[in-house]
Amino acid sequence: MLAIGNPFGLGQTVTSGIVSALGRSGLSVDGYEDFIQTDASINPGNSGGALTSFDGRLVGINTAIIAPSGGNVGIGFAVPANMARAVMEQLIEYGEVRRGRLGVVIQDFTPDLAEALDIGTGTGAVITQVEPGSAAEEAGLQPGDLIVSVDGRVVAGSADLRSQIGLQRVGSEVELEVIRGGSAMTLSATLREGGTVATAGDHRFDRLAGAELRNLQPGDPDYGEVEGVLVTRMAPGSRAARSGLEAGDIILAVNRSPVSSVSELRRELARAEGALALTVKRGAARIFLVMR
Repeated sequence: MLAIGNPFGLGQTVTSGIVSALGRSGLSVDGYEDFIQTDASINPGNSGGALTSFDGRLVGINTAIIAPSGGNVGIGFAVPANMARAVMEQLIEYGEVRRGRLGVVIQDFTPDLAEALDIGTGTGAVITQVEPGSAAEEAGLQPGDLIVSVDGRVVAGSADLRSQIGLQRVGSEVELEVIRGGSAMTLSATLREGGTVATAGDHRFDRLAGAELRNLQPGDPDYGEVEGVLVTRMAPGSRAARSGLEAGDIILAVNRSPVSSVSELRRELARAEGALALTVKRGAARIFLVMR
């Protein structure tokens, strides 16, 4: 593997190494993680550079490092090229990423769960909750189902399932191999809108960097009672988290202008200048958060 970038501002630099592992997640960089791990030297300034094969084929985009000393220790991560391409194509077509959504709450499949559910050992993601009116409910998925593959690709765990579904477009039909009560079955689901807006590289969302947002949907707290945008996930230490935004918050307005959807939030954020005042519903309270 060759890693190309601009480490420490030195100028274009190429380093070489091998692929150490695939499917890495849990780095808290973003909600959708399926990183390629490499020992090719990656340092601050390499982000956004290409990770290629020795014959020049693009493999991934350099993204992150584990660096206790602040420099390379032989553990770097790149976004796979297919994931980068899927995001790129949607940005070109829509100006945003419209991720497909299944509408389930999931957790990793563990030996303890295998025993409790009387399912043989293996890998996958166990459904703990199905949202009313979701694509999952329409497809016939049920709590306790074990999803073991999506369109023939094995599911390694809950993070892997989330990434596989998140790469699909709204309206895509996916085939899910499911184990229910010891029996295997195949179910088809047509994905619905997910509404993630915190897209890296979009300057309009710098102040919400680290927040994953989507429209309120049936099954969400306060659905039908208020109009707003739900914060579904918050990256620890991110700019949005430091400003006081929390997972579970519902953004009701930007600078006193009500927002009822992701698209309206996008529009108001693009208009905002100077300080940004968010009206947020948190539990039973309404609060103002100011972001600069």
